[in-house]
Amino acid sequence: MNMDKPFLTILTPAYNRASKLPSLYASLCSQTDKGFVWLVVDDGSTDGTENLVRGFAEEKSGFEIEYLRKENGGKHTALNLGISRVRTELTFIVDSDDRLTPGSAVAAIRQISREYAPRRQTEHLCGYSLLRVDEQGTVNAGSFPVDGAISTYMEQRINAGLLGDKAEVFYTDVLRQYPFPVFAKEKFLPEDAVWMAMSPPWNMVHLNRPVYICEYLEGGLTKSGRRMKIHSPLGMMYRSKVYLEKDGVKTSVRLKMMLLYQIYEGFARDLYRSGEEAEGRVSIRRGFLYWLMWVPGRILCIIWKKRYA
Repeated sequence: MNMDKPFLTILTPAYNRASKLPSLYASLCSQTDKGFVWLVVDDGSTDGTENLVRGFAEEKSGFEIEYLRKENGGKHTALNLGISRVRTELTFIVDSDDRLTPGSAVAAIRQISREYAPRRQTEHLCGYSLLRVDEQGTVNAGSFPVDGAISTYMEQRINAGLLGDKAEVFYTDVLRQYPFPVFAKEKFLPEDAVWMAMSPPWNMVHLNRPVYICEYLEGGLTKSGRRMKIHSPLGMMYRSKVYLEKDGVKTSVRLKMMLLYQIYEGFARDLYRSGEEAEGRVSIRRGFLYWLMWVPGRILCIIWKKRYA
């Protein structure tokens, strides 16, 4: 592997996070290995993000910085654009309000490079799943039961109950095969819909290495949660559809996803001109499970409309 050539792109979608980007930038400058590109995709910010990032690019940081700007369409649309422009073998999605672990011994890029180099030729591998920690070093959602396990996202994360965020590094050529679906009236689609679409046929290496420090902001995707989701019902229905159509998903997860499908189908009927239009875009087989969840799903939809709409 030619270490003089960047092997990884840190892809950061950003929307009005100019106050947070300097912290991420500082963590990138602290990396002992500079074999990466930082690609910032500005999703229509109005807070000076462009001038800030272009200023970073003029500094002698030791790594390449690229900036792209697009009209506001949601994080998933920024990711689609960014992934289409990546030129390195690996893509590491790092949110604008988070940062990478610094220091010579545990620095994130060095950790990733060490794990990636001996596994480059491994078949059916789409990437690496590593750990996120909070400011105190607590691992988000717990560590993997077996360090270094090569298995699917579905088995290691969903069926194992490790549902919190991890740090995913993907082979770019595989990631490009699974673009995020875009629904014209919506600005949100959960990333796990795509990670599940990849799983199987693709495996990941699951590693107990902290490389990512996360901060969950008020107004960020994590805490703005349900209200944003109910305004993107087709995206949420699509997510459930991916889970429901995968063989091997455990029963409790399948029940939950069918319930969520029913709830967001109710919101889609309000947002779009007719129920048929919504269902035609994201349809599933109406078998026993569909009708089992129909009544509780409709009841919860009514409750959520009163509480969040």
